[in-house]
Amino acid sequence: MTFDNPCPVCRTAELVCGKWTLLLIRDLAAGRARFCELERSLGGISPRTLSLRLRALEEEGVLERHTYPEMPPRVEYALTEKGRALVPIVEEMRAFGERWLRREERTELASSASRSDRSTALAA
Repeated sequence: MTFDNPCPVCRTAELVCGKWTLLLIRDLAAGRARFCELERSLGGISPRTLSLRLRALEEEGVLERHTYPEMPPRVEYALTEKGRALVPIVEEMRAFGERWLRREERTELASSASRSDRSTALAA
């Protein structure tokens, strides 16, 4: 990743706005996780994409990879100090979504149901 823009907001956005990045940080905020655990948690991500995202975040110093000399080999990922500093951003996004986006979904569902009720009443 290259950060060409001098604006700290833009540089941070370049770091965290990669697809799956914030969800990886969310999952690793709870502690270490293995590749297969992350893959399960991020339903829809391909193993190749997960591997590339993990490698990119490791190169950026956001997470670290721990390899254990066992058979079969065990690899775990954990946030670094830099990665843990991103957790409040994820938490604020969660709070925003719960406060503002779920309400909009409920409002849309309610107005959709209301339109459906009116249509049913008119048809009767």
